[in-house]
Amino acid sequence: MARRVQCVLLGREADGLDYLPYPGEIGQRIYQNVSKEAWTRWLAHQTMLINEYRLTPIEPKARAFLVEEMEKFFFGTGSEKPKEFKPE
Repeated sequence: MARRVQCVLLGREADGLDYLPYPGEIGQRIYQNVSKEAWTRWLAHQTMLINEYRLTPIEPKARAFLVEEMEKFFFGTGSEKPKEFKPE
């Protein structure tokens, strides 16, 4: 039986993640409050941010930016798409 969480993004109960998706306190918060479906949405959004801003995730500045956006995406006002973003 899958672990269930009350997902903060979806606003309903859904299957929880199988593992901590990120180290530290934010990873623990995500594990406890974010569903697999919501995490998949974040991965797509993160990929768009990396591509649009031409980020190199190994760089500390880029990682800090992505963590800040992840915090906003799940627990804040939401992570905005870049103004120049044009979906295909």
